[in-house]
Amino acid sequence: MDAPTPAVTDPADPHQWLEDVEGADALAWVRARNDHAHETLAGPALDEIEAAVLEVLDSDDRIPDVSRIGDHLYNFWRDAAHPRGLWRRTTLDEYRTAAPVWETVLDLDALGAAEDESWVWHGASMLRPTPEQLAAGEPWRRALVDLSPGGSDADVTREFDLVTKQFVPAAEGGFERPLAKGSLAWADEDTVYVATDLGPGTVTTSGYPRTVRLWRRGTPLAEAATVYEGVEQDLAVSGHRSRTPGFERDLVRRALAFYRSETYLVTGVGAAGQELTRIDVPDSAEVGFHREWLVVDLREDWTVAGRTYAAGSLLTTTVDAFLDGSRDLTVLFEPTASTSLVGASWTRHHLVVNVLDDVKNAVHVLTPPSLEDGAAAGEAWTRSELPVDGDLLTVGVRAVSAVDSDDVWVTTTGYLTPTTLSLATVAGPDAAPIAPEPLKAAPAVFDATGMVAEQHFATSADGTRVPYFVVGREDLVRPADPSTPGAAPTLLYGYGGFEIPLLPGYSGTVGRAWLERGGVHVVANIRGGGEYGPTWHQAALREKRHRAYEDFAAVARDLVARGITAPQHLGTEGRSNGGLLAGNMLTQYPELFGAVIVGVPLLDMKRYTKLLAGASWAAEYGDPDTDDWEFVRTFSPYHLFDADRDYPPVLFTTSTKDDRVHPGHARKMAALMLAAGKDVTYYENIEGGHGGAADNKQAAHMAAVHYAFLAAHLA
Repeated sequence: MDAPTPAVTDPADPHQWLEDVEGADALAWVRARNDHAHETLAGPALDEIEAAVLEVLDSDDRIPDVSRIGDHLYNFWRDAAHPRGLWRRTTLDEYRTAAPVWETVLDLDALGAAEDESWVWHGASMLRPTPEQLAAGEPWRRALVDLSPGGSDADVTREFDLVTKQFVPAAEGGFERPLAKGSLAWADEDTVYVATDLGPGTVTTSGYPRTVRLWRRGTPLAEAATVYEGVEQDLAVSGHRSRTPGFERDLVRRALAFYRSETYLVTGVGAAGQELTRIDVPDSAEVGFHREWLVVDLREDWTVAGRTYAAGSLLTTTVDAFLDGSRDLTVLFEPTASTSLVGASWTRHHLVVNVLDDVKNAVHVLTPPSLEDGAAAGEAWTRSELPVDGDLLTVGVRAVSAVDSDDVWVTTTGYLTPTTLSLATVAGPDAAPIAPEPLKAAPAVFDATGMVAEQHFATSADGTRVPYFVVGREDLVRPADPSTPGAAPTLLYGYGGFEIPLLPGYSGTVGRAWLERGGVHVVANIRGGGEYGPTWHQAALREKRHRAYEDFAAVARDLVARGITAPQHLGTEGRSNGGLLAGNMLTQYPELFGAVIVGVPLLDMKRYTKLLAGASWAAEYGDPDTDDWEFVRTFSPYHLFDADRDYPPVLFTTSTKDDRVHPGHARKMAALMLAAGKDVTYYENIEGGHGGAADNKQAAHMAAVHYAFLAAHLA
């Protein structure tokens, strides 16, 4: 069953040969482990879960997520008949009907068959016609389509004609970007910004573009004029043009590292005398533009012009005033101990801000003074509310068009509440609030009878209150006698990194594969995430990483203290950075869990900066090639493993096509533990990239592997 082990190239790391992603010996080892996983988990439970999940993923009752482009709503859709997907469009009036008629724009299954390539959709960007073209009735015609072979981060970009519904061949002047990690972005109908791998010296140590260039139609890519060139140690460089009529701007973003970047306004772009003006804000801040306005989102305190603005605040002024040197800034949002900003979306006349208060949403509409009507830039902004509410619901808001509409798409979802998509028109405080118009409501796909969703707080090792959500049958979630050891099979999920919050949401996969089968689902909002803004994230950076793991362990203990479960019935799962979390639960807190799932993980923190995109995460974890190793080693599961210690059963999953987090992390950790005789199951999907699956069938199978493993060990 086990593949032979090749000769070792590095005695200090006997499993380093498994980093050879497509190597014959490494793939033979993967196939042997995959066979073992299927032999171990095969049975009715695996088949039932896979079928139940696939039915949800392929269901025609799902809400088609749409974007308005001109007179059409565009959607990308996968189902049983179209596993790789259809890019399609309809009208708003048609979308409002129970059974909209869709027009196919691009069929990825047909394209893949014709080109003998396993294409995976990565998205499309459209070129907005000029006001003159729109006035003349010309349609939206030009698109740039991104396609990935097998789901890797590396992809290609091709120009697409939305009228003929055909790619524009390069021989006829169409833009085509070869396979690489990069992008094309429209400047005008005959010019694009290109950021991609153009050979030696054009990518960073993280593998992303180091230069951004202006590429004119009909000229060789190699001759594209350089607009900006970063240094090799940068994260990435990109450029784009804001095409809002009357407020056209060329912008370059230089990402120095995660959470650190510089934004430049470019005049005379592509010409010999072009000039770049840096927007002079802290490099930890993010900046955005909308018509006259500049918006600054702070990650750290900023003292300027004699005033200190708190981290997590949202500030604004006019672009012209800022460039003229004024630092008279208006505070649009300032966080409190329980609130944070999780999103802001411009409509034509308003800024819609989405706020979390103890991980529960509130949506506010901010209206700037109308400079077009003679108001002064320093006049106060006004505030009104978007009438959306509900218990433990996540509310998402995004503009239909920031250029010419005050409409927004509103989604609401909860652990036991299926998703609803609505259309709303936002207005200022002088207008009566208009309730959102529900357009589509997803049906319930699992039986939630007798289930409840609750929020609790655990106390971490340093006294910090850590929120978490618990979902399941009421008799399991609210035991009659908490002093009696719980027996509910419970899955504790977490992430805790990169300022990403985990919010309530309806999941047919979790419902059918776990909740309906008597499981309890728990989501922990640990430090490192974005639930309380940048300070919550920064509390677990680098040498403070242990705080995230202490938070997670505190939630695990709190579940036991409440009588919901016991360690032998408690499982945990994490993916990517969450895979590092799960790896540390496995190696540092094995006594708390009965089973552990480690998905697409980082695990070898000594070598992570040398593997694929790993160098880009040094701001999060530290640089192991410096003195940082003294603290990095304290959360490197590959180095914390102790062959003499007892560990719970563990499942490692990854993807051969993952070109973001190297599959060698999961491979090597599994091999290390197997060599010590531990209970290890390993499954590697050949396709899927960092997402782990390239189509619904693969996603359903991966889910079945996960939940069958949990059922086998936690029941």
